[in-house]
Amino acid sequence: RNTSIIAITSKRLITGQHAEQGKTPLLFTRNGKLLGIIAVADVIKEDSPRAVKELQNMGIRVVMLTGDNERTAKAIGAQAGVDDVIAGVLPDGKESVIRTLKEQGKVAMVGDGINDAPALTRADIGIAMGAMGSDAAIEAADIVLMDDDPLKIATAIRIARKCMHIVYENIYFAIGIKLICLLLGALGIANMWMAIFADVGVMVIAVVNAIRALFVKKYEM
Repeated sequence: RNTSIIAITSKRLITGQHAEQGKTPLLFTRNGKLLGIIAVADVIKEDSPRAVKELQNMGIRVVMLTGDNERTAKAIGAQAGVDDVIAGVLPDGKESVIRTLKEQGKVAMVGDGINDAPALTRADIGIAMGAMGSDAAIEAADIVLMDDDPLKIATAIRIARKCMHIVYENIYFAIGIKLICLLLGALGIANMWMAIFADVGVMVIAVVNAIRALFVKKYEM
């Protein structure tokens, strides 16, 4: 009995050490006897920590969803620098987790597997990694990145924000100029040239301003 207790404690100690190193331990036994342990290392992409940091600098909270055990997940999450880790999530549980996170604000889900499709659909914005992504994930996503570079996520958000900023600029500028011309016309001050500027001139300025959307830095530290 004492030998059995020591053996169980040793296995837990060994597997715990592997899990804390970000590895998934696989135990092989025969007739209740431990034959060996194989630790499968989960290696993150080299630029993943930088991608996470960029998202955090943009005011975005990064949460990692994974089916791995909690120790392994937290070790990987620490390497990537994410804000929170939700471990032990089964494929059919990701959708419910996204539903819960949506109660805290807008949620964007990034995934590439067929088991990510329900969560991508449930999220406010679904982003599929297109290079290695499954057809189901690509079909369910709102945005498809054509490679597996995680830095492109921050770039896509940066482009979207700049485009929306330019759109609002053009709307406020166009409506403001036209209202001023209408007011001047009602007072008998506006002339034909002012009316032409309020129509054609505003359109040209809005188009020139929209060209700024083409100049977005690919990566920003």
